[in-house]
Amino acid sequence: MSVFVDDVRHRFGRMIMCHMWEDSQDELLLAAARIGINRRWLQMPPKASWVHFDISLSKKELAIRNGAILTDKYGPVEFLTKQIIAILEHSELSQTGDIKHRIKKLSYLP
Repeated sequence: MSVFVDDVRHRFGRMIMCHMWEDSQDELLLAAARIGINRRWLQMPPKASWVHFDISLSKKELAIRNGAILTDKYGPVEFLTKQIIAILEHSELSQTGDIKHRIKKLSYLP
């Protein structure tokens, strides 16, 4: 599994933040613990578009030093799209009508 950080810059008070995510929530929590991020800061649907942490630029540098892969601002979109495609291709849900429910678990849909 790989940890990813993106190259966005969002203001949060005086801090500049970006995102850190992973395929596995357990692995994401381990990566966060390694760089000193409290698990209570985990962002999840429906309040967030996908499961991730908002991290400061100093934590981003620490994550990269610990092996995180730097992506551009489209990294999260690519990540979510690949997960949705995998659900559609590798499941029998299309016959059960449960695809929308599975996709909602990955990202917020109205």
